[in-house]
Amino acid sequence: MTADAPSGASPSRTALVVGASGIAGSAIIEQLHRDGGWTVLALSRNPVPAAPARHIPADLLSPENLGSALRNEKPTHVFFTAWSRQDTEQENIRVNAAMLRNLLEALHHAPVEHVALMTGLKHYLGPFESYGAGPVPDTPFHEDEPRLPAPNFYYSQEDELWATADRQGFGWSVHRSHTVIGYAVGNAMNMGLTLAAQATLCKERGQAFVFPGSETQWNSLTDMTDGDLLAEHMIWAATTSAARNEAYNVVNGDVFRWRWMWPKLAAYFGVPAEGYEGAPRPLQEQMHGLEQEWSKIAASHSLAEEDLARVASWWHTDADLGRNMEVLADMSKSRLAGFSGYRRTEDSFRNLFDRYRAEHIIP
Repeated sequence: MTADAPSGASPSRTALVVGASGIAGSAIIEQLHRDGGWTVLALSRNPVPAAPARHIPADLLSPENLGSALRNEKPTHVFFTAWSRQDTEQENIRVNAAMLRNLLEALHHAPVEHVALMTGLKHYLGPFESYGAGPVPDTPFHEDEPRLPAPNFYYSQEDELWATADRQGFGWSVHRSHTVIGYAVGNAMNMGLTLAAQATLCKERGQAFVFPGSETQWNSLTDMTDGDLLAEHMIWAATTSAARNEAYNVVNGDVFRWRWMWPKLAAYFGVPAEGYEGAPRPLQEQMHGLEQEWSKIAASHSLAEEDLARVASWWHTDADLGRNMEVLADMSKSRLAGFSGYRRTEDSFRNLFDRYRAEHIIP
């Protein structure tokens, strides 16, 4: 199905959301549907249940498959949120740059006006395999910082975007989010659902909700990105001429310390909070071997997903909360360009947990 147009009008814009089953892609589809006036196309390998969009199954690594899938499609706006995690950054570069390049080449016939690309703060920190190993700019991060002298698939994606924009004549925007929390299941980087799964397991086992990360993360200021805010930001940039051809940080707008946030999350789930004590206690160790435990919880509470691997991404939350540096981003560039969106991160967590409960993903 397509997004509804305002009463008495027919859609004049067609959005192609790439990576439609992820946190960001799902949020963009929902926001476009709320806005009205859009025909929405959702490109992903698997359909997005109940999404207000027409699904296009396609393989981003196959130019032939993409060409066939998109031959008759005419999107005016493209929102690219897909990525594929590889074992090395060189492979990340090869695979993820190819996915974007293949997609844009498959749309050479389409009347594309704008392409919005989602990246992240690893633009300033470096890739997972060399996280913060080299020079890192002072916080808060600003968009005009020079690239780090290390391979980074975000840089390669930007280069592909810019080169194709020059050839095909469309506008672009880059959206550098911090950790994104929002609704999705089976997502490879989902801190919100991961922490909900941790708290649920702790409660069922009569254990404390133990902070898994570093002393630096426990005590330092940080920020996050609500998936709905990210969607608003990408749509704003794609439809605002003054925001054209720019890279932007996108975070909620508030800052917090985990030593303040952690007890609030614990209180939501009714479990005792335990903070940093001497050394990190990674979730991959804390939660090791609890797959059957989750299956039992899912059965006893009639949950929709009994596979813990589709609920929790321990490795990603460990990487985020284990960093030995302060990480937060400046939003001044977006504010000065006219974007006024804001979220309080505590509310983002609570609203997300409420939705996961309502959808029977957590008890």
